Amino acid sequence: MNKKIFIYLTFIGLIGILFSCKKDETKAILSDNPVAPTLVSVPDLTLKRANGTNVLQFVGTAVDPGFQASATYYLEACVKGTNFKDPLLIFSDKQDLSMKISVSDLNGIFLKKYPADQLTSVDLRIRSVLSVSSGTASFVYSSVTKSADATTYGLPRLDLIGSGITQKIESALGNGVYVNFVKLDATKSFTLKDPDSNTIYGGSNGVLSVNGSGIKSTANGWYRLTVDTKALTYKLESYMVGLVGDATPNGWSSPDQKMDYNASTGTWSITLNLVSGGFKFRLNDDWGWNLGGTTDNLTQGGANCSVTAGNYTITLTIINGTTGTYTIVKNN
Repeated sequence: MNKKIFIYLTFIGLIGILFSCKKDETKAILSDNPVAPTLVSVPDLTLKRANGTNVLQFVGTAVDPGFQASATYYLEACVKGTNFKDPLLIFSDKQDLSMKISVSDLNGIFLKKYPADQLTSVDLRIRSVLSVSSGTASFVYSSVTKSADATTYGLPRLDLIGSGITQKIESALGNGVYVNFVKLDATKSFTLKDPDSNTIYGGSNGVLSVNGSGIKSTANGWYRLTVDTKALTYKLESYMVGLVGDATPNGWSSPDQKMDYNASTGTWSITLNLVSGGFKFRLNDDWGWNLGGTTDNLTQGGANCSVTAGNYTITLTIINGTTGTYTIVKNN
């Protein structure tokens, strides 16, 4: 056979094979009325430490775009009425609409943005993301929002009962030792309640007991309260941070101008009139612990802080008990 004819016939044969092997493509056609996913049921979101290992289940239905599609589903929550501007991601998975999570894991997620030991009204939704054409295009569909009340739990705590204000002490390690600053009125005795077990503690002379008598302070003001529910002991130590100096109303003499503690920010603050001069921070009207220096560097025994006359709000952050920083804002 002529060589040129052979090459030509071979080329024609290859073209035929290529066209005969080409498969008809199955095209994904998006429905004119795609069906969004739905959030069918939401469990009770009253979270309790005692139920930490329990499993909660959120149930939803799949998105239906009109063709067989792979979707990733996201269960999201936000503060009620905020339209998911700052959502929390609770769960994500492909094709799984029976979303399960433990109470402790969900509590940890909620605590990232919602306050501990409080009720927060939240909105929840399922958001689905469909990827088609090898991931070059995606479609997003969200369920109708469901609202629920969520209650988180923080660190193990003891609530002060009878102190006159709402306050608590917490166990950072969960080992039965609870510590915090508390504000006490010497005319009011208080007991301590474990909200998880409903156990009430009282005591006297440093000895703690179940259903014991009310505990009293010797003076009005702030204290560091340490309680050990395993050793059944407690310690109440005066912790009154104040301003002293020739810029303050009492000059360099006690009593100092006492500051108040903010448990949520961990800072001490006071608003008062000052005259031009200097001041320092002292503990319990005593020079054994005193901070001075600059706004961004307070040290033990540091230099006087300077101020001109006016009404100020001063906020102190104590670092590791021995150093600190402060802000000073002039109100007029």
